[in-house]
Amino acid sequence: MFRSIIATINRHRIHHNPKQNQTMIPRILTVISLLLLGAHALRTGDINDACFWLLGIGLAVSPWPWTYSALAGLLGFGTFLWVGITVELAQQRLALGLPWLRLAIILGSVTLICFVAGGWNLRRAMQLKSADNLAPGGAFLLTVGGLSLARQMSSLDILLVDRFLPGGGWVAIFLLGVYAALITTVMLDTAQSARWRRIIWTAFSVVFFAQLLLGLAGLEKFLMTGALHLPVPALIAAGPIFRGEGLFMIILFGAAVILVGPAWCSYLCYIGSWDNLAATANRRATPLPSWTRAMRWLICIAVLGLALILGRIGMAAPPAAVLAAGFGLVGVGLMVLWSRRTGTMTHCLTYCPMGLLADLFGRINPWRIKIHDGCNQCGRCSRVCRYNALTPADLAGRRAGFTCSLCGDCISACPDNHLHYTFPGLGDTAARAVFLAVAVSLHALFLGVARL
Repeated sequence: MFRSIIATINRHRIHHNPKQNQTMIPRILTVISLLLLGAHALRTGDINDACFWLLGIGLAVSPWPWTYSALAGLLGFGTFLWVGITVELAQQRLALGLPWLRLAIILGSVTLICFVAGGWNLRRAMQLKSADNLAPGGAFLLTVGGLSLARQMSSLDILLVDRFLPGGGWVAIFLLGVYAALITTVMLDTAQSARWRRIIWTAFSVVFFAQLLLGLAGLEKFLMTGALHLPVPALIAAGPIFRGEGLFMIILFGAAVILVGPAWCSYLCYIGSWDNLAATANRRATPLPSWTRAMRWLICIAVLGLALILGRIGMAAPPAAVLAAGFGLVGVGLMVLWSRRTGTMTHCLTYCPMGLLADLFGRINPWRIKIHDGCNQCGRCSRVCRYNALTPADLAGRRAGFTCSLCGDCISACPDNHLHYTFPGLGDTAARAVFLAVAVSLHALFLGVARL
């Protein structure tokens, strides 16, 4: 498994050439800029923030091209920080009637060095402009930016590392950013993307439930709050309807659907990976009966309607939790008994209300899987589609069906490269690269905060 990561990443290395020595001075400026940012953080007493910037030196000396766009983003933010620091300190000296020009010149020079280093990294990223180079760097920046924003805005220690090592979240954020970049690099290889999607999706589910079990065993730091949310996806919508409050998970779900559409169901759902494991036990997916489409709508309406009724009549939480747990266990039974037999994810496609809501509201998102006209309907994509979205009718219509979760497994299966992601204004290759960068960065972000 890890050999394939190393082999793929090595294929993206920048090989030595005679002109490489010409980049030595900009590289030195990059390292100096990161050292100065680390030194400033250390001076303010934030050793963990200092570690974040010093870890960036590893990117500066690495041979992989995605680091240029990552460093351009980091140093752009660093330049913004230096401008703010310069203005703040100069204003303080002015208010105290102290000399300020020398300080402004020194800090202005530091700001300029950081700006030039960031600009050079951006220029190099544009010179090497390709999906394979820019997408991993984008995944790094999206992950680091998203986790940093969540950490700053949350009143809780939302990152697990901060609970055991106060302030250590900055190091975790950097490492998760690198993880997102490396996974994106591997998944850009079409031959490996389906396999690695399943690996990281399963890993997320394992981390999620491991933290739940450790929390229930008495290690309360593994739980986000003292209020337990049953890990049944239907409760993401049914819970707030029953309680009349508690919108965190539904907002998180909505944000994910806005960014990647129904890919919530193929990258981010902590239970969906179980259904995927059950379905892939059968090497070939078979279509579901047509009546399952109506059943799916009926179950969704019944679950959300029952949550509303029980909430309004004032049912106590314990019996409601028993009903929710029973609903979840029936879903697991469907995976074992039906998904394994059909090779299709029957829990997600017929039983889970969130699967239907993701498909429905995911239509707002412009990401799509398109089938090009050269398709000869050989059926290889249909045999690996676990979401019943590539029926003969779908293939004839040249687009994936309503239940498509944008997992991309069909793209890996097509021997003639006739299936592609599409997004308005982007070519096929760019659309796939951007989609993977966003989806993987969301996965890394959820991995960093995967607690109940």
